[in-house]
Amino acid sequence: MAEQVFPTKGNLINTKKSLNLAKVGFELLDRKRNIIVREMMALIDRAEGIQSQIDSCYAQAYLALQRANVAHGICDDIADAIPLENGLSLSSRSVMGVEIPMVSLEAEPVELNYGFMNSSALIDEAYIKFDRVKKLTAELAEVENSVYRLATAVNKTQKRANALKNIIIPRLTATSKFITDSLEEKEREDFSRLKVIKAQKNAAAKEEAHRQEQEHL
Repeated sequence: MAEQVFPTKGNLINTKKSLNLAKVGFELLDRKRNIIVREMMALIDRAEGIQSQIDSCYAQAYLALQRANVAHGICDDIADAIPLENGLSLSSRSVMGVEIPMVSLEAEPVELNYGFMNSSALIDEAYIKFDRVKKLTAELAEVENSVYRLATAVNKTQKRANALKNIIIPRLTATSKFITDSLEEKEREDFSRLKVIKAQKNAAAKEEAHRQEQEHL
């Protein structure tokens, strides 16, 4: 449905400008959505790969821990000797205006921070496997959070693109057509009116010329 605007050339120019901007905006939003979707699909593939690795790593790590517990009893004292992880850092990068996280974990060699008197290779194996789990978990957290943010951005972008395509552009198109039709109709009326006036003037001129001719006779 066209907006109720007064059909003037100024309003027609403004409406066409708004229509062109809306079309450009839709094209940009559609391009943005496609780029974000491609980025998101790549991350989803990456997340699936990490997930398959992390499931296997968790299973192996807990199995190694069970074996260590069986051999040495509960390993609380040894676990307390492991230092806290301080190498985790968080930054971000932008994908079409969407800030997605970048989680990094300093690549340091695995160091055994407990004594060898009350430990064995079973505890070493459990420690090494859980260190691998830690790194995969940080990577998976980055990817899953990125996918969530990109999916939210795709949803918002799609809504805005749909609003332009299905509401704004049709409304401006209808308004432009309404003003154009009204101006053309007005021009036809003015043209017809001018023709009538011209015909009347010609008839009056002929009549005046005929009258003057009769007076000379």
